[in-house]
Order: sequence, then structure tokens, then C-alpha cells
Amino acid sequence: QNSRYIALRLLDKTLPPALRDAFSADLEADRFLAEEMDAAWRNLDAGGITPELLADDIVTGLVRTAEEIAGTVVHSRKKDTSLRDRRLDRLFASRLTGIPIMLFMLALILWITLSGANYPSDLLSRLLFRLQDGISQWFLAIGAPEWLRGILVSGAFRVLCWVVSVMLPPMAIFFPLFTLLEQFGYLPRVAFNLDHAFQKAKTCGKQALTMCMGFGCNAVGVTGCRIIDSPRERLIAMLTNNFVPCNGRFPTLIAIITMFCVGTAGAIQQIYAVLLLTAVLVFGILMTFLVSRALSATLLKGIPSSFTLELPPYRRPRIGQVLVRSVLDRTLFVLGRAAVIAAPAGAVIWLLANTSVGDLSLLSQCTHFLDPFAKLLGLDGVILTAFILGFPANEIVIPIIIMSYLSTGSLQDPGSLEALRTLFVNNGWTLTTAVCTMLFSLMHWPCSTTCFTIWKESRSVKWTLISIALPTILGMFFCFLVASGGRLIQSFF
Repeated sequence: QNSRYIALRLLDKTLPPALRDAFSADLEADRFLAEEMDAAWRNLDAGGITPELLADDIVTGLVRTAEEIAGTVVHSRKKDTSLRDRRLDRLFASRLTGIPIMLFMLALILWITLSGANYPSDLLSRLLFRLQDGISQWFLAIGAPEWLRGILVSGAFRVLCWVVSVMLPPMAIFFPLFTLLEQFGYLPRVAFNLDHAFQKAKTCGKQALTMCMGFGCNAVGVTGCRIIDSPRERLIAMLTNNFVPCNGRFPTLIAIITMFCVGTAGAIQQIYAVLLLTAVLVFGILMTFLVSRALSATLLKGIPSSFTLELPPYRRPRIGQVLVRSVLDRTLFVLGRAAVIAAPAGAVIWLLANTSVGDLSLLSQCTHFLDPFAKLLGLDGVILTAFILGFPANEIVIPIIIMSYLSTGSLQDPGSLEALRTLFVNNGWTLTTAVCTMLFSLMHWPCSTTCFTIWKESRSVKWTLISIALPTILGMFFCFLVASGGRLIQSFF
């Protein structure tokens, strides 16, 4: 039996590199065995058996043998205990219904997250900003210098309040829902449905799972790439995880879609907004496939590795375990990392907005300097500056835009979306500007937390810089195309 197993392993060309190298070392010492292996591979090729088909047959044989052994020692009162699982798999893992159900589940989770996060986010924002007022009064009472109060309270603490109030409620809803699907056994079915597409892109089907993690937080998605065995495919997954938007970019996308595409009143408009947001996310997924394929053909050439995806039985989720894992292990961990970076960034933003050289603040000078280039992308200097200053946390992009337009010197509450739309339109926003801003929000450099995570996982400054440049260049390219098309259409009317 051992010799048969070794022979099958030698025939399997999809072996992990470490095992392949170990077997190759033995083959070099035995020319007769190497010649026999070459003859066996030629016979397989002549019979139309590809390496992938052979690997599938080997795995199928192993699973069938394991089932036969288990059937002799395990007994159940029910005649067919897997009947329910097979029925559900016909629905969730079918070529006909698998992808549509996956998109429906994505839209449903987004709708629950966005609808459920509105009130707690507003309540948390009110509580935190009341706390800020108390801290500000305390600084006044002790006679602290105005600049110190501005940096620590109006800068660092105010940005921290924004990040916490915007990130915490959606993550506290999204991550438990994600964990529920994980424990139920649905996420492996998502990987199964997308495995063929990732194989076409010359990458690993496990990337589907890391991509799903990126919807909650790209840093978590990058960390999740550890489940991919191949270093080449793991790197591709890390470089492309930013093409799916995280919770930090959802507020910008939702606000723009609501203001410029569907309106702000009624449940129907909310459904339209969710559908448009789902379409944006699908575009991000398609970009993940395209960029992964391009990397596989250029910088990271290689043959995609196969993997055995075990579809676990459907299980009833354990609510207590879901709450502990999602809230403690994911939500608070990600929030804490973002908060550590956002607070110093708030101090820097306040300094830029309140330090003047001549008649203009440093922030205004940055926006004026970037304005000509930003106009080519369908944006303006304020929007581009907001994305640059939002590098520590994407949640503060919209508040920085508001602060720059109003020249207030500190982040401002946008108030209602109608008032926000009026402010943007008065500062030159059009539908083209809105679309380009959404595209750039979807495709630009990762946040600082994600960049740090990429460096930590890859231990390479080179690949970290590529992870920044890749989505940024593509985002600018698509924005330039849309802006040029918008200008061309306007020239005819």
C-alpha cells in the first residue's frame, strides 16, 4: 500500500513545491525510476488524462475509500444522514443557482448591515461628541493652550470619534453575519462556486475566502491569505484584496450613491442603493479576477496549484461562539488597530487645516496644488487631498471634504444627505464627479493598516509598494476614462 501511495504521489504533478523537491531528490539518484516516470506521464498524456484530472481522481479515490472505512465502523439511526446536505448543495453549489444565490446573500448582508448600522452609528456619534465637548471644557478649565486643545481634542480625539462611530456599528453587524455563514458551512460553498473563475485567473480557489474577508476589513483579508499554501498565489491574493471595499469605504460609496443616483426618501430608494452598491462590489470582484490573471501572466508567473476543498456538513451555528469570535477576535481587533493610526492622523489633519502660510492654510495650498491633476481624473483638489489624508482610515474621507469646502479647520458633521448634496453641487460636483469619486474610492491605495499588514505578511517593501501602486494606477486610469467620456458628452450638449 505504501509503494502504491508513493507511486500515485510521484504521478501527481500538482504536489506542493516542498514535496515535489523531496521526491525529485530521490529520483535524481535513480535514473531507471525517472525514466519509468517519464514513460508513465507520456502514457497519461496519450490517454487524455491531464495532471488536474489525475489529481482529482486520486482525491476522489481517497475520499471514497475513507467513506467505505467509515461506513463499516460508524452507524446511524437514519438511513441517509447526508441527504439534507446534498439537497442544499444542489441549491447553493449548483452551476445554475450557486452564483445568483451568492449575489443575493451579498446584497442581503449589505442591506442588513447598512440598515441596522444607521441608528447605532448616529447614537454612538452623539455620545462620543458629547464626550468631546466635556473634554474640551476640561482643557479650558485647566487653562491649556488653544493649540494643544485643538491638536488633542479637535484633531486627534474628533477623528477618533469619527472612526469609532462609523466603523463599530457596521462591523458589529457584518462580522457576526459573516461568522454565521462560516459556521453554517456556506463559505466553503462560495469558494467552490468561485474556484473555477480563480483557476482561470491562474490562482487558488481559496482566494475566494480571503476576498470575502476583505469586505469586512482588507487587513483581515490579507491576514487570512495564510490559508493559501503557494507563496505565489498567497502574494497575488494579498495584492488584489484591496479591490473589494472594506467597511471603511462603504460610507463614502453609500453617501454618493444615495445623493446622486437614487435619492434619500423611501424604502424603494434604499433597495436601489443596495443594488447599486452590490453592482459596485461585483465590479470590484471582476477587477480582482482580471488583475490576478494579469499578475499570473507577468510579475508572478506560475501554474495554479490545486487544492482539496472539503465541503463540511451544514451545522447549526452557535450564537455565543459567533458573538465571541466576531466581536472580540475581529471587530474590536480591527477597530483598535484603526484607532491607533487614526488618532495621530487627526492631529496632523488639524495642523494642516490651521497652519497658514500667507493667506492660505497648508490644507488649502495642498488642494490648490493638486487641483489641475485631479480635474483630469474627474475629481478636484479637495477630493484628492481627502483621499491622501484619509490614508490612515478611509472613514474620514467625506468629513475632510466637508471641512475643506467649509474651511472650518476641523472635521464637521455632514448633517443630512440633502444638505451634503447641496454643498457638493455648489462646489462643482456633477454626476461625473460622483462616479469618478466612487471609482477612486473602490480603487486606490490601501489604508495604512492594510499596508502595514501586507508588509508584515510579505516582509517585502517591494511588494508593499506594488500593492499601493497597482490599485491606484488602475483607479486613475478608469477615472480618466470616465471623466474624458463625461467631457466628450458635455461637448455635444
